Amino acid sequence: MVKELRATHREIIYPDSNGQPIAGNTVQFRWIMVIYHNLVWLFGENPEVFVAGHLLWYPVQGDNKLRQAPDVMVSFGVPKGDRGSYQQWKENNIAPQVVFEILSPGNTLKKMSKKRLFYDRYGVEEYYLYDPEKMI
Repeated sequence: MVKELRATHREIIYPDSNGQPIAGNTVQFRWIMVIYHNLVWLFGENPEVFVAGHLLWYPVQGDNKLRQAPDVMVSFGVPKGDRGSYQQWKENNIAPQVVFEILSPGNTLKKMSKKRLFYDRYGVEEYYLYDPEKMI
């Protein structure tokens, strides 16, 4: 007697929210918005530049725990449009090339270092860290 083997297929859910607020304070939020809106304006005529703020980015299909939500990110070669999250394999496997992080009082060196390593590992080409408390 031969037993029939059936593959069980579980759909992986990629949440659209990490439950974290967009910003830790009004100063951080203002700078996120300033950078986001200026980039949207700068690349407004180019249909192949995607700009987002605090959008969960999943770089690897099949792993919904491996994710990051940059304060602002820019992806060249990716069409504009609304998304619940940025699932890289659905975007021609294009990682965000530019990421901006705005520091808030709750950011620790360890947390920011961990983010930087994540961005380096998964293809971010330019990373900008802005501290509004140390404006020149």
